[in-house]
Amino acid sequence: MKKEVVFVQGNEACVRGALYAGLGFFAGYPITPSTEIAELLSRRLPETKGKFIQMEDEISSMCAIVGASLTGKKVMTATSGPGFSLMQEALGFAVMTETPCVVVDVQRGGPSTGLPTSVSQGDVMQARWGTHGDHAVIALTASNSQDVFAITVEAFNLAETFRTPVVLLLDEVVGHTREKLVLPKAGEINVVARLKTSVPEGTDYHPYLPRDDGRLPMSDFGGVHRHNVTGLTHDMWGFPSSKPDIVYGLMHHLADKIETNVNEITRVKEFFVDDAECLLISYGSAARTALHIVKNRRARGEKLGLLELQTLWPFPAKLVRERCSSANHIIVVEMNMGQILGEVKKAVKNPDGVFLANRIDGGFITPSDVLNFIRITQGKGM
Repeated sequence: MKKEVVFVQGNEACVRGALYAGLGFFAGYPITPSTEIAELLSRRLPETKGKFIQMEDEISSMCAIVGASLTGKKVMTATSGPGFSLMQEALGFAVMTETPCVVVDVQRGGPSTGLPTSVSQGDVMQARWGTHGDHAVIALTASNSQDVFAITVEAFNLAETFRTPVVLLLDEVVGHTREKLVLPKAGEINVVARLKTSVPEGTDYHPYLPRDDGRLPMSDFGGVHRHNVTGLTHDMWGFPSSKPDIVYGLMHHLADKIETNVNEITRVKEFFVDDAECLLISYGSAARTALHIVKNRRARGEKLGLLELQTLWPFPAKLVRERCSSANHIIVVEMNMGQILGEVKKAVKNPDGVFLANRIDGGFITPSDVLNFIRITQGKGM
């Protein structure tokens, strides 16, 4: 039986991936360039007996999905830069309460209203450091519709596995580019189900006590187990506590469950990396340009390679360091002022050999743009 092939925007690929992963509740507020996600789900979710609600703003949207997730639903919201900023307090609440959810940010130019209909990758650091306090976060991205589908499913899987919000950082070009999507059959891609507690009704239930494998089973809020949910630091029952030993253990748990599983969380795509003398590192739609350059130059006999990052946070520093070890020069291709550039420089042994090829004016970075940067850097020792 042939697989179904459709011609869709990246935003629709995200919708189809979310439904494949078992999305049961979506709350959101329209904002360019993510609006198509909400529009499509307003029609598609009711068809699968899911729930869609348009909230009055992005803060309430984030709060709504946290509440729905606690009752046992797989949940998602979608927004862009200004809306993502508004969500930060509630995103921190989801981190503290260890509530699985997926937050899609289809990036546009900023700050403030900025360039609402133009591409940017300026929210990378906001995804990592937007909420206050010490915490860890998972942020994923993709460069084409096929990968958007798969990485959306993966976002739900990681949210459920680590009981944490997962940020899906797309961008305007990825969200609005129409291209072929081959839809996988049911069961072809692994889907992680919500881990339910096996504690019987009437037995003491510890909602924040990890198992030996680190996972935290959940009980649907309003179900057979009574438990407390608070944004305050809390004990294993969920009740507020300011005892130093309990706070210390909780804060380390929130960070360690992600930072110690970097290898499990990391997703990358590699093109001609092994023998690359000049290695490009990129992500999102900018990686499409980088890949075009690599393939074109390879055909001319030049040893270029591409490391496409699909996991931005936790940053895969060890993997980046290993892949860059044999390259003479590294060029980070991104559409911001160097947000991943700094992480690469911190990861590699020779940060002076890392250069930036970027664009920040709302225009899509083209092969000519990158090649111009390469020519400029050649005068600096390349």
